[in-house]
Amino acid sequence: MPKLKFALPSYRHHKVSGHAIVTLNGKDHYLGPWQSESSKTEYQRLLAEWIAAGKTTTAKDVESRNGIIVAELLTAYLVEAEVAYMKNGQPTSHLHNIKDALIPLRELYAKEAVATFSPLKLKAVREAMVKRGLCRSTVNKHIGTIKRIFKWGTENELVPATVFHALQAVSGLRRGRSAAKESVPVKPVPEAYVEAALVHVSAQVAAMVRLQQLTGMRPGEVTIMRGCDLDMSGKVWTYTPSTHKTEHHGIERPIYLGPKAQDTIKPFLKSDLAAHLFDPRDAMDALHAKRRLKRKTPMTPSQAKRTKKSRPKVTPLDHYTTESYRRAIARACEAADKVARQEHPDAKPEDEFVPAWHPHQLRHNAATRLRKEFGIEAARVVLGHRTAAVTEVYAEMDQAKASSIMGRVG
Repeated sequence: MPKLKFALPSYRHHKVSGHAIVTLNGKDHYLGPWQSESSKTEYQRLLAEWIAAGKTTTAKDVESRNGIIVAELLTAYLVEAEVAYMKNGQPTSHLHNIKDALIPLRELYAKEAVATFSPLKLKAVREAMVKRGLCRSTVNKHIGTIKRIFKWGTENELVPATVFHALQAVSGLRRGRSAAKESVPVKPVPEAYVEAALVHVSAQVAAMVRLQQLTGMRPGEVTIMRGCDLDMSGKVWTYTPSTHKTEHHGIERPIYLGPKAQDTIKPFLKSDLAAHLFDPRDAMDALHAKRRLKRKTPMTPSQAKRTKKSRPKVTPLDHYTTESYRRAIARACEAADKVARQEHPDAKPEDEFVPAWHPHQLRHNAATRLRKEFGIEAARVVLGHRTAAVTEVYAEMDQAKASSIMGRVG
């Protein structure tokens, strides 16, 4: 990464007080205990306000340095973005997408003066994205991200308005009119593949899969389910996730659980209502107990005396993350494919008997089933979409119904 022409005020350790400190415009700001999350959040907030106030690039600075370079603009923007795109102390996926979009821009034009960045240079960045193998829709999103950063720079008097307006002339790539590949639409998972994989997962993962099939929940919603988030007073239970994808828009997300979903949840209910229902530590304990039952030789005295480490290097979380949930299913698909391959000794290496699938596809399964049985509006409400157009993306068209209709009328 090219070296910046200036360094942002650093997050430093004030050894006397044990606090973190940052110096802005010659004034020290104490942020809180060194390396604490609160101190880091306060550091990001102060930097964002400092930059927004124009402290890094006054009119005199711009005149003396002939403006800032692209790397400086990106650094300044990311300081503010790392504050804006945080949820529950963790960076959101949108922040990761922003950083991905900036990789080719940094590689090609990090040292370029912002004032001379032109539409042709933006198109060169776009071409670099295409050569990286990114699909057309992703390229268009990344270019849109870069345009928004230059808009932010114009708003904060870091980028000349003429530069931002010129970049708006760069249009998105059109389907079939560029070298960029097209993305493959996400499809529902065939039920046979789901059932094959479920044989090789823990009870907790199997329950999450069943719940997604029944309710159309997002992976991030099913993994954080707790007893305190359930309203079990009625015939149909209501689950309100503690956090969800669209909460920053002020949208509520009630998820309704019928008898089948309730039966799936009941074995995992706990006396501690704040505890997560699907705990990977419970899954590991069950796995170890199963292995002990299958043990053919008795434990040695030294093995029997072993105790758990007081400070293990890796401490399991109290709930699955979307990533650990995805990995569990991926491993199950590999195991299922291996079993199926043993039944077909003549299979070629490239043959897949149980292709890998991911949890988000189960939302498509539920959307397709709900649309087929109850219509698009019912599917929209259950999935929590604001418009039916979004539901159309998730729900596969009922081709059998169309074929039946045309068989009668055509």
